[in-house]
Amino acid sequence: VQLQASGGGLVQAGGSLRLSCAASGITFSSYAMGWFRQAPGKEREFVAAISWSGGSTLYADSVKGRFTISRDNVKSTVYLQMNSLKPEDTAVYFCAAGFTPNTHEYDYWGQGTQVTVSS
Repeated sequence: VQLQASGGGLVQAGGSLRLSCAASGITFSSYAMGWFRQAPGKEREFVAAISWSGGSTLYADSVKGRFTISRDNVKSTVYLQMNSLKPEDTAVYFCAAGFTPNTHEYDYWGQGTQVTVSS
């Protein structure tokens, strides 16, 4: 199983980025997907999750209204559109695959992509 995140980079506060996570080795359309992040010296933090069909989503309060999770089951890819970025969004972002969209319980975890938001 591989979950490869990409799309990170350096952006100014108020800017936008779109992250992608391409999955292989699993039947992608059968899995809920989640995005998490971890900043230096901090614990891993839930960001957003989406059901296998895309019909149900879940967001952390800190990103609600600014971030949007979506998926393309044909491309086996989940996305995270991040708008109105803040310096406190700086972290390594990574995706995970699981049974249901939730804040912590996932079966597979991927490598991350660095997001840095400058003030």
